[in-house]
Amino acid sequence: MRLSTKPLAVCLVVLMLVLVNTSVFAASAKSTAVKTDNIIKTAEKYLKTPYRFGGESPKGFDCSGFVKFVYDKNGKKLPRSADVQYLQGKKVARSKLKPGDLVFFSTYAAGASHVGIYYGSGKFIHASSSRGVMISRLDETYWKPRYFGAKRILN
Repeated sequence: MRLSTKPLAVCLVVLMLVLVNTSVFAASAKSTAVKTDNIIKTAEKYLKTPYRFGGESPKGFDCSGFVKFVYDKNGKKLPRSADVQYLQGKKVARSKLKPGDLVFFSTYAAGASHVGIYYGSGKFIHASSSRGVMISRLDETYWKPRYFGAKRILN
């Protein structure tokens, strides 16, 4: 009795395709995680940098200048102002936030007028007009009622 090799060859080709696609997916997921880690690490480097209205450099940042600078350093271009940054990415529910997501607040103007980078564990890193680049909690008495929404820029 002679077995046909054609079904075996087809099975091997299918198995190889599955393995290739799985490894491509895993590599893609890993590169996204690395980008998110890099965003957070870059942001942390500038903790305690002073606030400067209109600032977008390590000499001084305002909120959207800080976010733009951090993302630019990691190869992702963002618009300059918080309200226009809010138009980017995909909307994210507060309960689904991941490090690297942008969090927006209504402070001095209606709509998105302040932005920070979600840090994890209910915290975000941002350029505060009173204390420069710092980490705050979303549920602080000042920030909680001003929360406007969040966007995911990275996949």
